[in-house]
Amino acid sequence: MRADLNHDTIVAFLADIFDRRGGEEYLGEPVTMAEHMLQGATIAEKNGLPEDIIVAALLHDIGHFTSEFGTFTMDDTEDRFHEDAGAEVLAPFFPTAITDCVLYHVAAKRYLCATKPEYFKRLSEASIHSLKLQGGPMSPEEVAEFRKNPNLERIIQVRYLDEAGKHADMETPGFAHFAPMVQRIVDRHRAGMR
Repeated sequence: MRADLNHDTIVAFLADIFDRRGGEEYLGEPVTMAEHMLQGATIAEKNGLPEDIIVAALLHDIGHFTSEFGTFTMDDTEDRFHEDAGAEVLAPFFPTAITDCVLYHVAAKRYLCATKPEYFKRLSEASIHSLKLQGGPMSPEEVAEFRKNPNLERIIQVRYLDEAGKHADMETPGFAHFAPMVQRIVDRHRAGMR
């Protein structure tokens, strides 16, 4: 972990990532990386979902920016594990309710494709391509193991928000709108660690 990251600097660090790199292409979708994550958070907020879901939706793909392997492209032949990279950066500052949503949002896609065949129809071409690289739908054994996660419901909610956040013409507030919410969660997590 970077030495300059702490509970007082993590939100500014994330805001800077959105500012500097948010305009990058999002996996062949009609939105940028920042637009995708901001759309998920905005949809969650408009639907009155809890702050932890809103923030998890906002940050679920942050690993595309923090991963030393770079961003996924449609030419990839191997997975880049952006979910691991994102969860690793967030884990010291956020509760597992949020980091599990980041860490397992890819697994949730595999889970939903295995347990709800109609879910596959929601997937974009890019999401289908990445699903193949990520192992395809889960096996029955993987499904049984995944269901044991105490944050399963939250993870699934964030997965649905992930698929929903791909509209070329959707208006959203910027990261600054969500920053106070992100900081509240970081502060609560820090207080709980004392």
